[in-house]
Amino acid sequence: MTERVEFTADGVTLVGDLRGPGGPGPHPALVLTGPFTGTRDQVTGRYAARLAEAGYVTLAFDHRNWGESGGQPRCDEDPQGKLRDLRAAVSLLRARPEVDGGRIGAVGICLGAGYALKFAAFDPRVRVFAGIAGAYNNPYTMLAGMSPAGYQEALASFAEVLERQDLGGPVEYIPAVAEEGEAAMPGDEPFAYYGTSRGASPHWRNEVTRASVRELITMDNMTGADFLGPRPGLIVHGVVDRFCSPEGAEEAYKRMEGPKQLVWLDTRLHIDLYDAEPYVTRAVDAVTSFLADHL
Repeated sequence: MTERVEFTADGVTLVGDLRGPGGPGPHPALVLTGPFTGTRDQVTGRYAARLAEAGYVTLAFDHRNWGESGGQPRCDEDPQGKLRDLRAAVSLLRARPEVDGGRIGAVGICLGAGYALKFAAFDPRVRVFAGIAGAYNNPYTMLAGMSPAGYQEALASFAEVLERQDLGGPVEYIPAVAEEGEAAMPGDEPFAYYGTSRGASPHWRNEVTRASVRELITMDNMTGADFLGPRPGLIVHGVVDRFCSPEGAEEAYKRMEGPKQLVWLDTRLHIDLYDAEPYVTRAVDAVTSFLADHL
């Protein structure tokens, strides 16, 4: 069964899809959060449906500013807001009669894995974390990859954008994906999912605020790995991933101190874990096996 639900976080209305296995409960439940710019009917919904078939109540929802949920500006990444959205989502799950409020986990895919990790680390209502093809952003890695001068130059450019907006100028946007030219996620691989029928959604727009990129290079979700224990953590990652580095996944795994598992899959593209088989099934199997032991 799938039920459209609405709930609020900071006064913003969020829209989600609640799925369940049916039958007598209460059941363990999972809150899901997904890729940068993604909406709940894309990657997150795919995993939510598969995990509901495995016996879990799942909640996939559009974060503030994205999809059918409220919030302004549109298509704008709000890291702290997303963490509060996840808090409200867990509150909703715990209020549902079909949910066992003592058995709730957080599952994230791509950028959502970093959010799910940080959220689970600091909310004791969450009993377990699982990340798939995760981006565990932290500014130290971004600084090392860009050089100190390049990092400061990028920060200065975003400060100019935000200053213009603070003084009443329009919100500046760039494409989310593009095969060529400027985009938040440039190149053929992101376009192969979002720019084609693979990721088609009436709620997804090929744009993102320019200032969102600032959030990607300044957020620190890797910190969650240091505070997750004693809660269990699972990381599922592709051995080749140009967009969410295997090295980042390995670092997050090493920094977790509770019961943990790292599962490598023989993918060749980041988006293999979005919708390609047998990779999605292998990821779901890894998650359900881990949850069977820890949730």
